[in-house]
Amino acid sequence: MKIYVTSVPVDDQVKALEFYRDVLGFVVKHDIDMGEGNRWLTLTSPGEPEGTELLLEPSGHPATKPFKDALVADGIPYTSFMVEDMAAEVARLREKGVRFTVEPMDAGTVLMAVFDDTCGNLIQIVQMK
Repeated sequence: MKIYVTSVPVDDQVKALEFYRDVLGFVVKHDIDMGEGNRWLTLTSPGEPEGTELLLEPSGHPATKPFKDALVADGIPYTSFMVEDMAAEVARLREKGVRFTVEPMDAGTVLMAVFDDTCGNLIQIVQMK
């Protein structure tokens, strides 16, 4: 068994697509109209088109907003992505206007930082030591 799709709940799929594709650099894998303004919208890591897909899931379920708000209020990232070079990635993201809520720091076995995805989530990035 392996992970096929994982999701991140987003307030606005169009805005999320612009952020995750144009700012973070993920690549669209599927973009299928599901009706009522919703899409099956998945992205993959560049260079891994057959890798795990990230679903930009519409956060329309009534439980989603309170859950996301509680995570953000407590500073808890919704998910985590790995980077090869923390300093270079943070510099690249800052140039694109990304706002970090936790500055890069040593966290034992990893370097880590947390940023706001502009779609209602905090996202962690880590670099393995």
